[in-house]
Amino acid sequence: MRKAFRGFLSLAVLIGTVGATGASAGAATAAEPAAIRTGTAADNGTGTDIKDRILAIPGMSLIEEKPYAGYRYFVLNYTQPIDHRHPSEGTFQQRITLLHKDTSRPTVFYTGGYNVSTNPGRSEPTRIVDGNQVSLEYRFFTPSRPAPADWSKLDIWQAASDQHRVFTALKQIYTKNWLATGGSKGGMTATYFERFYPRDMDGVVAYVAPNDVVNKEDSAYDRFFENVGTKECRDRLNGVQREALVRREPLEKKYQEYAAANGYTFDTTGSLDRAYEAVVMDYVWAYWQYSLLSDCDTIPADAASATDQEIWDSIDAISGFSAYTDQGLERYTPYYYQAGTQLGSPDIKQPWLGDLSRYGYQPPRNYVPRSIPMKFQPSVMRDVDKWVKNHADRMLYVYGENDPWGAERFRPGARSHDSYVMTVPGGNHGANVAGLAADDNAKATAAILRWAGVAPAAVQDDPAKAKPLAKFDTRLDRQDVRNERQLRR
Repeated sequence: MRKAFRGFLSLAVLIGTVGATGASAGAATAAEPAAIRTGTAADNGTGTDIKDRILAIPGMSLIEEKPYAGYRYFVLNYTQPIDHRHPSEGTFQQRITLLHKDTSRPTVFYTGGYNVSTNPGRSEPTRIVDGNQVSLEYRFFTPSRPAPADWSKLDIWQAASDQHRVFTALKQIYTKNWLATGGSKGGMTATYFERFYPRDMDGVVAYVAPNDVVNKEDSAYDRFFENVGTKECRDRLNGVQREALVRREPLEKKYQEYAAANGYTFDTTGSLDRAYEAVVMDYVWAYWQYSLLSDCDTIPADAASATDQEIWDSIDAISGFSAYTDQGLERYTPYYYQAGTQLGSPDIKQPWLGDLSRYGYQPPRNYVPRSIPMKFQPSVMRDVDKWVKNHADRMLYVYGENDPWGAERFRPGARSHDSYVMTVPGGNHGANVAGLAADDNAKATAAILRWAGVAPAAVQDDPAKAKPLAKFDTRLDRQDVRNERQLRR
């Protein structure tokens, strides 16, 4: 998913509430024991401070503790096997964060699929259930990378096994119900965890999770781009993208100056020309991934009459000219590797460009150093898709109506149980439960509360009364539209 791929990458998901209006700000301190509020006393009558209990887990070590009202917040390292099938063959340190509220509350296991943030934040389900949150950095994203790095050990089963070991270690302390969540690649990660370890979690909330079952069949994306938004908006976007390729020579000169000024290089892609086109090819996808239809008035209406600077500025603001430099790609090598070996990546036609494109949508292989071997495994996503259709229990998928990634989505089948797919009207890659229509919002919130084992009696009697148990906190619940590098995942 560069920006399409790329968009799928960095930010890491929904520690926010897109579309949540009228929420009261302030620290969420609903009914915490005084010991937890002060962060100094023993935990829940055990006689041992929660930090000491966590650090008593073999392989767990403290990086730092950060204060936050109503919580204890820990940044930790956990010793993991490089290969869960052969644990004696070496270990690495995997970064974890823990937002501790109370061991009597449910726990949400959040995965972004990329680096973990080391600042306190709550995923939407954590706020809904007023619980604890464990967040895990995905293996091979630095610093959670084995040295030396055997890239064959970066796959979805190994990552799910990382998560299983963390859950098993912490479940002895956090004994109440657990939910898995994440957005985009994080939503995929939560799904894969459930597929390989279906007895661990009591429910899964997966946001905007792509499901590329057959990597070579991407016509669903082409149909999406033929109909998304309005014709006027599509024409504006298509016009700017086309003009950026028509004016390749003067804009690449500007790109060269930009790269020189910032010390950017292009060894991985092979040339500035390839990198330039990759950025331009992301433009339409990136717009719909990150923006709303209402933002279309920011796009030049008559691209042919726009100045070079206006075309450059629009492409840069939406796609980002730094994305395919060596410096922009390096952080996301693990994602591109997975996209090119298991996850798959979209390939869209964009017929409005005619023969102006020299390279088309370039594959993930072009964004991974050639020293790292890659071979695609087509059976992996088919296996996961089949499992979700036949075995999904207590799983909720939330998508945005105008998000390209939702064109190929997970669909629990007739043999699944208590599972749902819901769509935010007009939503983008930041879609969440708060943005759903009222009936779906209540139904989803009630399910999350039920799976977590904290649904109030009134909600059990009438799901329409469901609402988050914790107050909105402007810092913990900040809005993040998943900026997952559009690496077309």
